[in-house]
Amino acid sequence: MQQKSVDVWVGLFVLLGALALAFLALRAGNLTAASFQGTYPVITKFDNIGGLKPRAAVRSAGVVVGRVADISFDDKNFQAIVTLNLDNRYQFPKDSSAKILTAGLLGEQYIGIEAGGDPQDLVAGDHIKMTQSAIVLENLISQLLYSKAADGKDSSQ
Repeated sequence: MQQKSVDVWVGLFVLLGALALAFLALRAGNLTAASFQGTYPVITKFDNIGGLKPRAAVRSAGVVVGRVADISFDDKNFQAIVTLNLDNRYQFPKDSSAKILTAGLLGEQYIGIEAGGDPQDLVAGDHIKMTQSAIVLENLISQLLYSKAADGKDSSQ
């Protein structure tokens, strides 16, 4: 009888461990913050999205207000089209702006929305026209190196 009790406790411990691993896997994949509120799609265009991925957070003032729904490519304008699903409980003015930001120096990328001042709010299918692309760390480093190389040539003459 005592062996059966130990087996039940071991089984319960293994089940709790499996649930904890499943929770961590969902959390790492940005799948736990599913909103049960309704959402509305908003479309943005960026010249460079860097490492932005679907399901990335959309934040305003540090608060998650939605998720990236889809990323596609416009082969006429050569821009990335990013569709955002914003929670219905958060309304933003039509002249709001969006930019791609990075959490930490080398962390995950997300979209930050800054509210504008227009009295009309964004509705489903609207476009955010003012966008700022991702800052690519490699481009910044190469610009720094080229500017230093150019400074070195000017001082040697």
